Amino acid sequence: MFTGDDPDSLMTLATVFCLRNLRKTMCYQGFRNKLCMRADIFLPSEICDKLVNTYMELVHTDSNFEPEESFFQLFSDPRSTRLTRVQLREDFVRDRDLEAIRKQDLIELHLTYCNSLSSRSLKTLSSFRETLVSLCLFGCSNIFYRKGGAPLACTEDSEDEDEDVPAARQALETDFSFQGFNRLRLLNLGQLPDDVEAESLLRPLRSVTALDLSNVRLQGAAFLTQWRERLASLVLYNVDLSEEVVGTVLELVNLRHLDLSRESRRNVKFKMTRKILTVLVQRLLHLVSLDISGHIMLDNCTMPHFEEAVGRPSTEPCKSSIYPLQELKRPLQFLGLYDTTLCNVTHIPAYKVTGSKNEDQVLNAIEAYTEFRPELAHKAINQLFDIARIQHCSQLLRALQLVIAALKCHKYDKSIQVTGSAALFYLTNTEYRSDQSVRLRRDVIQVVLNGMEQYQEVTVQRNCCLTLCNFSIPEELEFQYSRVNQLLLKILEPARQDESIQRIAVHLCNALVCQVDNHHKEAVGKMGFVKTMLNLIQKKLQDRTCDQVMEFSWSALWNITDETPDNCQMFLNCRGMSLFLECLEEFPDKQELHRNMLGLLGNVAEVKSLRPQLLTPQFITVFSNLLESKADGIEVSYNACGVLSHIMFDGPQVWSMEEPRRDAVMDRMWDAIQSWDVSSRRNINYRSFEPILRLLPQGIAPVSQHWATWALYNLVSVYPSKYCPLLIKEGGVSLLEKVLELDSSQPETKEMARKVMEQCENFKEDPMETNSGQEANYGQRG
Repeated sequence: MFTGDDPDSLMTLATVFCLRNLRKTMCYQGFRNKLCMRADIFLPSEICDKLVNTYMELVHTDSNFEPEESFFQLFSDPRSTRLTRVQLREDFVRDRDLEAIRKQDLIELHLTYCNSLSSRSLKTLSSFRETLVSLCLFGCSNIFYRKGGAPLACTEDSEDEDEDVPAARQALETDFSFQGFNRLRLLNLGQLPDDVEAESLLRPLRSVTALDLSNVRLQGAAFLTQWRERLASLVLYNVDLSEEVVGTVLELVNLRHLDLSRESRRNVKFKMTRKILTVLVQRLLHLVSLDISGHIMLDNCTMPHFEEAVGRPSTEPCKSSIYPLQELKRPLQFLGLYDTTLCNVTHIPAYKVTGSKNEDQVLNAIEAYTEFRPELAHKAINQLFDIARIQHCSQLLRALQLVIAALKCHKYDKSIQVTGSAALFYLTNTEYRSDQSVRLRRDVIQVVLNGMEQYQEVTVQRNCCLTLCNFSIPEELEFQYSRVNQLLLKILEPARQDESIQRIAVHLCNALVCQVDNHHKEAVGKMGFVKTMLNLIQKKLQDRTCDQVMEFSWSALWNITDETPDNCQMFLNCRGMSLFLECLEEFPDKQELHRNMLGLLGNVAEVKSLRPQLLTPQFITVFSNLLESKADGIEVSYNACGVLSHIMFDGPQVWSMEEPRRDAVMDRMWDAIQSWDVSSRRNINYRSFEPILRLLPQGIAPVSQHWATWALYNLVSVYPSKYCPLLIKEGGVSLLEKVLELDSSQPETKEMARKVMEQCENFKEDPMETNSGQEANYGQRG
């Protein structure tokens, strides 16, 4: 088993199953189709917490998962359901969702980027004040504002008020206070609006031990000293520092984690001097984690390179290349040095360091900053992209897991989606393939498809399409088969799509319909696949351009019509034959194009009900002329002869035209077949001989019988290990015996039939491949 390929726990599998099948497991359809919990169910907090948190994950990461309008109402009664630890994120969460669970005794409530919440939810928060220990309101930018001017109030019947309208900032809510939140220990108010004064909001709290004030504008920091003896963790990311703020921090002598980091060094008046860093280390004796990322560091903080202790990098404080950190009593568990010059020194007294010097520092940065600092995670993922592209990624599993986590966490952040999808392209290429488990690669596919779904932007689409090209298609994409086809067709819809994306998307479409079951092809046909490909061909004809998009489009049509009559019918209904004639006329020398088009028409000709539409003087003349084509070896001539063989098989009674005469066309077919080299290697791939075998035991069209026999002899003699077993399995030998018995069979046909039977007999005795090499997998047949 690969590392990181551990199966999901039974708890996880059961939770996901229940959420996907609520009406069949825990719930029933109540009044007005409202979802209700069954009366005989009681769920403990471990299960309820898992249900709610997994539900949120599915909503944000699985486009096939249907959210339930009244989901949170299921947990409204604490007598049957118990919630204790809930994590909700993004605009999906509404005021009414929180109100639904207001009777629960929540211990932890994490709300992240929940911009749809208004001050109505502050009222709900107050209902948790006696039990809440940990609260996060990070990025909930509208929760301190009334929606539509409504006062801070909540009644039983206010449930649906303004729910479809995003929270618009109307008036600041001034009535809310943390009074009574006596158990609250951990509080994250990151990105608190400037209108809200942090000091007055926080003053009632007595027991806080961890406080995150990221991106908060502080009018003063002295109020922090009210928790002088208690505060163990303080985050002041992107807070404007000053001597006063630093002085206050120095009084918090029990701090274990201190974060003074910034997003960047631009527009910063404060300088992190050697003196400040030294006194921080000297006074805060319990520090195990320190982050000073993004600060301008004065040069005298670090030891000159030639004075650094020799030998391997050390975490011992006494050897530290950063002078102030020599004062540490023990190495730090974590040290944030991202976007500082300090990360480049040799000896750093910390076990985990964020920075940009090497892969380890970059991965630590992605891990540390993804959830609440996408702007830093974006920069770090960009550096990982360079490592994977230019150097070599030595921690592949960790790198992939971190990028996947970032893409899931920030599905709506364009910069993360661009850099993350670019990094995935390099992390999943052939060089790293052998180190990746099936499950990991499926996770990659899921986040790539999420990105394609969310963004119609060129860079994200290109990165995602290129990443999909690193997978075995269609095998590795089959678990998301319909979804990936729908997304690709959506990309190809615009008349003027970016040329490179169009080329990659058509290539993927072609690969996806090659070597898959017919029900897959039928489903994709119903999505509009045939029409989309013909639209692309039409566009290329208008531009008088025959490029890879044109050739791949015809190849994709060849594949999707294989033994799929409905798709063949669609091809004819959508002016396919007109486009075929126009392409022949416009591009008379494009051999691969001709081969793909004729391969497709061979599929159409196999459908008896559609053959009359091919039986016109114009089409028969074109097919007859193509018998003499030398394009792509024998392929164009062979496919043209195949089309005509199926038409001839319907007998002289359907041949209603005077010109060209049936006999004359058959003579040209005989001449063509006799001109082919029977040892030709083929650009074709048969999965079944059924369409060929049906032409064998009949006397109505001996030339069709001869074409079928020649085709079988060519394939079993050039590729015996693949095609001898197939022919034997499908009963071809007994049909060839009947050819020998028919008086109408021509002598050369009988002779070739004997050779095919002999080849199969020899293969059964010695089933070793006698001809090296494999046929090219351009087009699929049968």
